[in-house]
This record gives sequence, structure tokens and C-alpha cells, in this order.
Amino acid sequence: MAHLLIVDDDANTLASLSRAFRMAGHNATVCDNGVRAIELLKSQPFDLIFSDVVMPGKDGLTLLEELRGLDVVTPVVMISGQANIEMAVRATRLGAVDFLEKPLSTEKLLLTVDNVLRLKRLEEENRQLRERLGKHEIIRSSETMRRVMAQVERVAASETRVCILGETGTGKELIARTLHARSPRSGGPFITLNCAAVPAELIESELFGHEKGAFTGAATRHTGKFEQAQNGSLFLDEIGDMPQVMQAKLLRVLEENEIERVGGDRPISVNVRVIVATHRNLEELVQRGQFRQDLYHRIYVFPILLPPLRERIDDIPVLVEHFTRQIAEQNGWKPQTFTPEALDALKRYSWPGNVRELRNIVERLLLLSGEQVDANTVNATLPRQAAGLPSMRGALTGGTLAERVDAFERDVLLAELKRHNHHMTETARALGLERSHLYKKCQALGIDLQAVKRGE
Repeated sequence: MAHLLIVDDDANTLASLSRAFRMAGHNATVCDNGVRAIELLKSQPFDLIFSDVVMPGKDGLTLLEELRGLDVVTPVVMISGQANIEMAVRATRLGAVDFLEKPLSTEKLLLTVDNVLRLKRLEEENRQLRERLGKHEIIRSSETMRRVMAQVERVAASETRVCILGETGTGKELIARTLHARSPRSGGPFITLNCAAVPAELIESELFGHEKGAFTGAATRHTGKFEQAQNGSLFLDEIGDMPQVMQAKLLRVLEENEIERVGGDRPISVNVRVIVATHRNLEELVQRGQFRQDLYHRIYVFPILLPPLRERIDDIPVLVEHFTRQIAEQNGWKPQTFTPEALDALKRYSWPGNVRELRNIVERLLLLSGEQVDANTVNATLPRQAAGLPSMRGALTGGTLAERVDAFERDVLLAELKRHNHHMTETARALGLERSHLYKKCQALGIDLQAVKRGE
């Protein structure tokens, strides 16, 4: 059911059109001039507008032009008993989705409504799809990730099974979503299951579903991930942690494209593209007898290896920019920037948690900083041992607060001097200090720069 607005200066036309639409189950609001139509559109939403072209005062084409100026996105169908090609062309250029000649048949009117609403739904679905893809956009500038994305593009359109390999936090699910979105199955569902997160006794039910009463607690029928992913894609994350009993059952499904619910008595056909991922070495698991070799050969058809963030540091600036904008929009914050020194400090970190860790660090830095994130804030926020900075253990053992702070600052300065090969300008830049202030700080903390340089 749609809410329609009909604009025409002829009372008989208004009555006949509104009656035809209401009999077909639509709501219809009528008005006899363009000025009133503008008022109605400002006060309430409509799904579709039918407007006559020739009307006293504000004619239909003028109304159409004003609607475009007001950014009204409601589809408009123009109707006229005095139509000509020039009029139809102008209406189309002004944004009309159709142009109908009077007299109007009820069948033609209802078909037009159906077609326009179907087009509107498709446009909305495309918009939502673009938004979803934007949320899961793969940000990269490095040559390494360009090669990875070339592989994704090559295999996405096929039905080939893909095995995504990489450390935790490298974006394996993001790649799987991209494979689905760029495949012929993109209109179907994308369903995920983390094999490591489901208890061994429940994973069969999660994958294949169960019938009511199949086991204690099965009060209702449960649809499993395979059925949920029908005509779409199923992403099995951490496949290397799947129990071996389930590996055999998964192999059978991949071979026969059939599942059987727990407690069920009949096979159910499934049409699903299975994409798997793991951070473990599947070949080693096969050699140790912890992963079935026949299943390995079924899923390891087209491997995609995601590099850790420490091997794609050229992507860090664009990732930081992306996460900064994303986090600011989510929280309604003002835009913030990172100094070049702050980005250099992020590049020097080893990133054991990869891109996932980077996003968390960026959010923490935005909370701790003002309009600009500097190197001092970055160095204070990064995990110290992993970043190559001293821990605070020495500063927590004895002495007054001032003595402990001095001890910690001394350790920080010594670590940074060592990292930059005792180059004072680079050390000062990394710490966000003036070069002269760094000299004074070293002197105040009793750091003999010449002795340090000699390794004493």
C-alpha cells in the first residue's frame, strides 16, 4: 500500500483517480493547485506524486522544478491531455519518472504505481548496500594490499571455495564480506560462524539446526547457519579449531550439498558458497593429524594470505584517517588530525593485534587528545614493551612521587635515544619536544649524552 498525492485542477479527474487508487488498496490525497501541493509535501511524506501539467497559476512543470529545488525525492509522474514530445522531454529533464496521456486507464495507472514503487525499492536497496559496503570498506594504499585485492576481484565472481589466512585482527571477515558483496550471490544472505567460539557439543546444531525435542532444552525447531545462508555465503571463521567429528560432517555437506538437522529424518538441500578463514597453519594441523586431509583439500582451493599490519605500514596513515573519520561520525566529535610525528610513532609499533588493535588505539587517542594527536600522546598510549619503550616497573619501586616520575622519564629518554641512534633532532621530534628542551631535560635527569653514545 502506498500513499499517493494527486495534483489536478479538474475535480472529476481527482475523484476518479483517487477512487481507483483506493479500490486498489492505496491511500490517496488530492489537491487542485501547485501551491497547496507544496504545502502538503512539506507537512507529510508521500510515496508517489501524480501531477497534471496544464493548471492555472503554478503549472505542473513549474511545480516539478520547485520540487527539485526543495530537494524533494518523491517520484513524480506527469499527466496531461495536451501532451507533446517537447513537454515530455522537459518533464523528464526536470526529474519526472513517467509521462502519461489522458484519458487514463485504471490498468495503466496501477501498473505505473507498481513499476515506480518497485524502482524506488531497488534504489533504496542499492543505497543500503552501498552503506554496508562503506562500513566494511577495505582501506589500503600499499602494494601488498593491492595484490591481495586483485586476488579478491579475480575469485569473487566464481563459486570457487576461498580459504583466507592471516593473523588475528588482519581483516579476514572483511575480505569474506567483500567476496560475497562482489559475487553473484550478493543479493543473498551473508552468515558467519566462529568455529572457535562455539562449544564442541553445540556446533553441529549451530551449523545444521535441530528439530524440536532433539535433545534436552530443544524446545523449538532451530534453523542452522547453512539454511540461513541459502543462496548466499557462509563464512566459517577459525576453521582450524573445528572439532574433528564436525570436520567429517562438514566434508559430507560440501560434497553432497545436503544437511540434516539434529534429530531430523530427512536431508535438506542447500545452495551455499562456503568461505573459510583461520590464523593457524592448516598444513601443520594435517601433518599432526588434527585436521582432516580430505577436508583440507576441499576448502583450500584458492588461498588468500592477509599480511600483518607490520608488513604493510604504508597503510597506517590512510587507516588512521579512515578510523578517525568513522569514530568521529559515530560519536558526534569534531574532526581531529594526527601530526606527522604521531604517525611515525604508530608506524614504529609492531601491532601484534593488527588492524583491529590499530582502530582501538585510534579511538583511545582521540579521547585523550584535543584537535590534534601528537607523538607524546601516542607514545604514552601504546603498550610500552611492545612499542620498544620501557615498562613502568622501575618507576613503581620505592622513592617519592617526584623521584619515580624522574626515573620513568629518564628511562623513556634513554629508550628513545637508543631507538634513534642518539640523533637528538629525531629523538626530540618523536617525543614532541624542542631540541633545546630535550638537552635541558637530559641534563636535569643526569643523562650524560656522550657516555650514553659510547654505550656506557
